[in-house]
Amino acid sequence: MTVRFNKETFRGDYSFRNSPAAIRRFPFPFDRDEYMYSVNMEPHRAAGPDDSVFQRRFDVDEHYLSEMEDRAITLAGDPGRCQSLPHMRLAGWDLLELIMTSKAEDYPDLFQLTRDRDRWRWVNRPMGIDDSFTFLDDTTLPFGPMEYITRQTQGDFAVLDHREGNLWMDAGMVTSQADWSLDFDIGMNFFEWHAPVPRAAEMGIFQRALKFLLNVRQDSPARRLNWTMTVNPRLDTSPETYPEWGPEKRSLTVKNVGAKQFLRVELQSFWRLPRSNALAFPIRCYLCALEDIATVPKWGRRLHRVLRDLPEDLATYKGFAVNRPLIVEYLSQCDDGKPTSPGIYPD
Repeated sequence: MTVRFNKETFRGDYSFRNSPAAIRRFPFPFDRDEYMYSVNMEPHRAAGPDDSVFQRRFDVDEHYLSEMEDRAITLAGDPGRCQSLPHMRLAGWDLLELIMTSKAEDYPDLFQLTRDRDRWRWVNRPMGIDDSFTFLDDTTLPFGPMEYITRQTQGDFAVLDHREGNLWMDAGMVTSQADWSLDFDIGMNFFEWHAPVPRAAEMGIFQRALKFLLNVRQDSPARRLNWTMTVNPRLDTSPETYPEWGPEKRSLTVKNVGAKQFLRVELQSFWRLPRSNALAFPIRCYLCALEDIATVPKWGRRLHRVLRDLPEDLATYKGFAVNRPLIVEYLSQCDDGKPTSPGIYPD
């Protein structure tokens, strides 16, 4: 697979753009004309068209280098976005092995992993990295194993310790989150860090989700899609930087809503790690402007109906209640009243 990397920004002048190919492979999250929480888990295996984001274990796309540059900027300003409690060291090495093995097998033209017992060599051609190290020896890497590999991998990562019949967020690399804080959530269990989500607790969603996740087995990863809305293509929408991005919600107008309002979709996957028995929870963020979504007729129709009919508390939680009239009015131009086909892929 040949990937051409964009030179773009996710802050400042917001030069991020999706190519036509990136729009077509965007993981549109709605398989019907309405939305309500569900566990919506499925096996994380190849699916969809040949260029689908579901074809490879850790998707690498045209935004790769720019996303890694944005992560480095965020970490330089706030190193606390990457944390790992002492007992999670082995899980960090598990994660490093999982990502290196997956990328080297799925993108052999971009990544190479050579192993001679505990002596490993990792080559990341896009980033110009060629490092040799001793597996399980932290002193042979420039960062801890989790930080080292997640500085080279798109998306956020929570690494969850499995104990006491629960999952605990005890390590993570989180620089592109949808308004939550690793610094606040570190050490919390599954129910504690999900407490702000409206309706889900009384619906029993999290109880069912936790039961499923506790039973994820090695070599049988799972995935789901989640979504929210954001003004401007900004990856770092954390509580820590709210003074920077929060006021941008008030910048939408009738003329710019199509270009400035983005649907933000998370491809979440879940991996049982072999040595530590921890659960890796990658959260890959994809951004698509409303005007780009509107180029796919099925998506424009469906998004109008979903956002128009969403209950107010969910619209608030998803980050667009203040701008819903503008957004719905814009998307109404895409809705000709025709029926939409089942599933998430374009017709």
